[in-house]
Amino acid sequence: MTVGELGEFGIIARITARLSRGTGSGPGVLLGPGDDAAIVAAPGGRVVATTDVLLEGRHFRRDWSPPYDIGRKAAAQNLADVVAMGARPTALLFGFGVPGDTAVDWVEALCDGLRDECAEVSASVAGGDVVGADSVLLAVTALGALDGPPITRSGARPGDVVAVCGRLGHAAAGLDLLSRGLIEPADLVGAHRRPRPPYAAALRARELGATAMLDVSDGLVQDLGHLAEASGVRVEVEGAAVPGPPVPEGRVMALTGGEDHAFAATFPPVAALPAEWQVIGTVVAGKPGVTVDGRSYGPAGWDHFRRPKP
Repeated sequence: MTVGELGEFGIIARITARLSRGTGSGPGVLLGPGDDAAIVAAPGGRVVATTDVLLEGRHFRRDWSPPYDIGRKAAAQNLADVVAMGARPTALLFGFGVPGDTAVDWVEALCDGLRDECAEVSASVAGGDVVGADSVLLAVTALGALDGPPITRSGARPGDVVAVCGRLGHAAAGLDLLSRGLIEPADLVGAHRRPRPPYAAALRARELGATAMLDVSDGLVQDLGHLAEASGVRVEVEGAAVPGPPVPEGRVMALTGGEDHAFAATFPPVAALPAEWQVIGTVVAGKPGVTVDGRSYGPAGWDHFRRPKP
């Protein structure tokens, strides 16, 4: 059966039923799908909100990624942004554009991915909208609750250390393999299809004294550049300390590749960091920017309007 055969309200009913399986509504969702709008709790009186758009052919290809992984990826890149602010994700909303000839089971698998990624952080898909489209489009909004001060990009200070947790360059390596018609090594291809943000480690960053933090989505050097600009500091990265994938261009991919959704943060130099955080550099006074082994490095990341579509 296709989406067109089922109809708008039929597919909405199937999606809603799919999302309610397993964990159901998380503790932050007071009223989920089925009404004119969802109701989400905000215990601290503050809501962290972020949104992303995923377009078929730009962010994913259906011949490269199964629908379940596309759903996980769509949720992960938004949930990671909430966590990067030091907030607990509570709910996700998604707008879904889909061709009428798309199989219903493809849509259901995508929804399973959205739901299961949210379950990683005890969040829920609270609602959304479905429209007909020429290609698949996902517009995702994630909400979160703050239990303390937000961790912004503007808090880094000279003397801080720079550390990362999570994989870097693996998604870029997977994209390179798929672009060349290869599907091995499977772990690298899988990294492109479905990121695995280290949510738990990032959620403990405030306890460790993090002064600034961000989600690495467009490349480590480029994203650290945003942190440096916001904080008015210079970030000095030691290239050999940056973990990368086991491929010939792994170091370059670790510095410039996006979509792994690792986290980069700055900490006071006296902070005792657990093994999941790897120190890769320092923060110094100076003109805002990033150097790698003492030299400027760029342009060094993803820009929708600088690079052609993959």
